[in-house]
Amino acid sequence: MPIKVLESENIFVMPDEVALKQDIRPLKILILNLMPTKIATETQLLRLLGNSPLQVDIELLQMASHTSKNTSPHHLTTFYKTFDQIREQSFDGLIITGAPVEQLPFEEVDYWDELCEIMEWADSNVYSTFHICWGAQAGLYYHYGIKKYQFEQKLSGVYTHRVLKPNHPLMRGFDDTFRIPHSRYTGVHEDELRRCTGLEILAVSDEAGPSVICNRTGRHVFITGHAEYDRDTLANEYFRDLSRGLDIQIPCNYFPNDDASLTPPMVWRSNATLLYTNWLNYFVYQATPYDLSTLRNRYGKNVNRVFQDCL
Repeated sequence: MPIKVLESENIFVMPDEVALKQDIRPLKILILNLMPTKIATETQLLRLLGNSPLQVDIELLQMASHTSKNTSPHHLTTFYKTFDQIREQSFDGLIITGAPVEQLPFEEVDYWDELCEIMEWADSNVYSTFHICWGAQAGLYYHYGIKKYQFEQKLSGVYTHRVLKPNHPLMRGFDDTFRIPHSRYTGVHEDELRRCTGLEILAVSDEAGPSVICNRTGRHVFITGHAEYDRDTLANEYFRDLSRGLDIQIPCNYFPNDDASLTPPMVWRSNATLLYTNWLNYFVYQATPYDLSTLRNRYGKNVNRVFQDCL
């Protein structure tokens, strides 16, 4: 994993021998990485998870039913596990990343059945799950029956969001408005989310729509954008799409004066850090049981599947 990269950015990485001397249990966080650029995504998420005083033990998960074309088999076999290897374990938190498959119907994604199995397993083996972009759309669809809708143009850029519930634990410390990147072809309708009494919309964007959504127990968090993105991630995606000959617009509110030759300003890192720190603190550290083996008995099977709340 990219330890040297994190240390070069002055992000503290605790050695095993130091961690073992602390009289606390580290939080066990599982990252289901569905992004094609897995190493970049690992680094982005570890940067945010590591910017916290909490001790975090990370496990990386890949889909057995999908062959990654952009990450070396050596890296995957060295650092990643499959679901069969961890299904008997329990975790404090799970992060399900985005994936470049949003234009496909959910059921046509080659690993959809395996993903549904993991989300069902997480109901009784993970305390809180943090869903990102397509992962958020997939979670909303699986758990709450919320459909996704195709846009006429790709939504790409850095958008301003309004905090609707500043007293919610996930939004504590946020300014009235904040910015995060989005990069997707699909979205969910706000009115359908509001019909789900089990869900709360915490932040919205006039351009990007509902952006931070949480169920009322805090065990499902849905982020429709990419707060974890690096400064140049949207640029790399934009130039990649141009090289493929796609009819793509320049990312909104990203390059200075919409000049793609200029360096984009980094205006969302503090918001991203606060978002992940709040999730770790309020919905994982303060809420999860000390003995993770009690999760199954406490929550049972399919406890979070509440379609009736959305009728």
